[in-house]
Amino acid sequence: MQKLALVFFIAFELCYYLLIAQTGIVEHLASNIFVIAPLPIGGVIGSILSFYIKTSNKNKIFSFLLLQLAVSFFYPNLNALLLFILGISVGALAPLLINELKKASNIQLGFALAISYALGTFLFTYEASQRGSIAIAFTIIALLSSLFINQKEHKDLISNNYSYSLFVMVLWIFLDSTLFETLSRDLSTSIWRDGFTLEIIVFHLIGVVSAFYIKMEKTQKELLILTLFALSYLFYFLHEGFILSLVYPFVISLYNVVILQTIVKKDLKTLGIYMVFIGWAASGAGLFVALENLTYFVPVIFLVCLIKILTTQQTQKKELPWLN
Repeated sequence: MQKLALVFFIAFELCYYLLIAQTGIVEHLASNIFVIAPLPIGGVIGSILSFYIKTSNKNKIFSFLLLQLAVSFFYPNLNALLLFILGISVGALAPLLINELKKASNIQLGFALAISYALGTFLFTYEASQRGSIAIAFTIIALLSSLFINQKEHKDLISNNYSYSLFVMVLWIFLDSTLFETLSRDLSTSIWRDGFTLEIIVFHLIGVVSAFYIKMEKTQKELLILTLFALSYLFYFLHEGFILSLVYPFVISLYNVVILQTIVKKDLKTLGIYMVFIGWAASGAGLFVALENLTYFVPVIFLVCLIKILTTQQTQKKELPWLN
């Protein structure tokens, strides 16, 4: 029961973030970045509050889920105050959720991600303004599940010794967020609305499995993820929707598992700080680029960052020849 509760808590809170906080609110508010602003501002504050509030993590999770549920009853008619409060709740829950992954095995994490990707993809085309019932139902499931999570600490999740730099992880999130937000608004190449739902779900699942079972050196995996992102952008620019629906979901699943396996090793305070950069700054920058129609300039940013990463890798090999 405790293992299933952890899987459901992770899966449905991730689905909530995708369908409500990341896409539902943005679509309903017509992508007006000034109207949406209270949400990420609250998110940053919530990420910091997650470790400054002095009570048990179980109480924190329960309280912030109650806050999320209360706001969800008003969805989609959220004013600036409600957006700010929702930002605080989802912002605080992100590091708390990742901290709970220390109790998860690879199988539990794999199932949780599989559920969230499959369900999120299936419901993605659901009208944003009509997702109120989804917001309430998903929060209730996450809330009830959190009551049965085992309070003992376990660290079965970590299956490798690699730690990826914050810069690399921020870059991955930025590339993903920019392409995702661009695709969701592009009527000519929208893989979710062009009948590729099955392909997207299947390759999300293949990506999750591959992340756990493909054994590669750290530098090789970094370059693989960057290469797959480059191909994703290439297929988007070429309007190759079918191939994009295979490559892009795969790399999303792959890099998300890699990030989780890296940051789950951190304490709650560090997780909160990381979420400010990974969860809000990088994704917010991606949203801004997409809204301002600057996606075609991303390859330039990509090239500069790639040169920096390669230079860093070469420097590390010279200084630490045994480093993978």
